[in-house]
Amino acid sequence: MPSLLRSAIATLATAATLTACVPMAMFASGSGPSYSGLRSDWGTYVSSKSVNAFCLTPKLRFLIWEFEGHFGKKVVMQSGYRDTHNNSAAGGADNSYHMKCMAADFYIPGVDKSRLIEFAMRTNGVGGLGCYPGRTFIHVDVRDRPRGYNRPVTFSGC
Repeated sequence: MPSLLRSAIATLATAATLTACVPMAMFASGSGPSYSGLRSDWGTYVSSKSVNAFCLTPKLRFLIWEFEGHFGKKVVMQSGYRDTHNNSAAGGADNSYHMKCMAADFYIPGVDKSRLIEFAMRTNGVGGLGCYPGRTFIHVDVRDRPRGYNRPVTFSGC
């Protein structure tokens, strides 16, 4: 009997551990009128066919999942990877994290931008945060924070 009990406890402990590893983003909703007409590129909703959601570092992909899991809804990416030409056309910096597959501009339908900013400010994976007054999306990147920073490097209206 004790070995059966030990087996049951070990099985339950393993199941609980594996459940904790499942990203909550798997349960995020991508349905409703806000998502109609949008296309999906590599599992991420994108605002247009020119948005490249393929080239995202694993760290950035996990960060996006963190947002989706927290808010229970899928992000819609405005900008992901950019080559030199597209980065220049978008007015991006010469050393843009978009060109390194380390940045995304996105919004979540039905979630106020101020709530996205608030969440980004307290999320360790966010290295840089841009807020762009007058725009509906935020910019996040996964750069390393400078030594001593306990929040993201902010720019453009944050």
